[in-house]
Amino acid sequence: MSSASRTTLRESPRGRPAGTALRRQTRTGWLFASPALLVVAAVTVFPVVFSLVLSFWEIKLDYGGLRLGSPTLSHYESLLSSPEWYQALAFTLGFTLVSVFLELVIGTLVALVLERLGAARGWILALLLLPWALINVVAAQLWAYLFNGTYGAFSWLCEQLLGSRPDILGEPVPAMAAMVAVDVWKTTPFVAIVVLAGLMLIPGDVYEAAEIDGAGPWTTFWRVTLPQLRPIVAIAVLFRILQAFGVFDLPFVLTQGGPGTATQSVAILGYRMLFQNLDFGGGAAVAVTTAAIVMGCCLLFLRVFRAQVDEEGKA
Repeated sequence: MSSASRTTLRESPRGRPAGTALRRQTRTGWLFASPALLVVAAVTVFPVVFSLVLSFWEIKLDYGGLRLGSPTLSHYESLLSSPEWYQALAFTLGFTLVSVFLELVIGTLVALVLERLGAARGWILALLLLPWALINVVAAQLWAYLFNGTYGAFSWLCEQLLGSRPDILGEPVPAMAAMVAVDVWKTTPFVAIVVLAGLMLIPGDVYEAAEIDGAGPWTTFWRVTLPQLRPIVAIAVLFRILQAFGVFDLPFVLTQGGPGTATQSVAILGYRMLFQNLDFGGGAAVAVTTAAIVMGCCLLFLRVFRAQVDEEGKA
């Protein structure tokens, strides 16, 4: 009998063939995991499918509730021809790119400083976590008081320095800048902690080898530290893109999407179409289109990242 046949007939310690034991373990695993999978399907898969269906059907709202009419593409046609949609998309993209870039740069600098600290690192980490631990609505409300044009601290400071009280949240550009500043203040600690974890995993002999080769601090950072951090940074950026692109509570509390629609994100636009205008099909189209854009951006980001890793591996 060949070795392959003996492997096939090999039995488990309890006397059953190994394949049978493996199948039984697999069924047991699915049995225990099925409640959690059902919960995940109920809170994620069903809403996504339901939104997709609503976006492609005519919706009739009466005293009996929602009723599906006939299939249609009118929701997407109206959305793609709406200037409000493009304005909300432009604001969301700009907010995401600027805030994530600033958080990545500042968070990396903070992580580099924390890596060199000794006993005080724990206390500083605890202080850094305070903004991240605050509920978004509470943090946004606190900053709304600070930016208030009548009694806000920033308006008072501008009056002392410039001689006038600017309405920070009442003008488009200052309102956008204030929103980015609040998001950077709140989320930079998350990026810093993720990057710090990556720095702690870099072996020390890599730096010793770079020092022996005569590399300075700047060269060591770009040629040694940054390549080692690339997977960790990719994860942090991916998480932040997903969160920033779906921003709702920050502009909703600070400006209600104003002045006008200058700070209206795609999430606020979908909320208004769904719950204020009762345009369920249009709101579902906003949600589906936004999800498709985010998924496409994330897949492109992961593809570029994988290509870079493959090139480094070949080199």
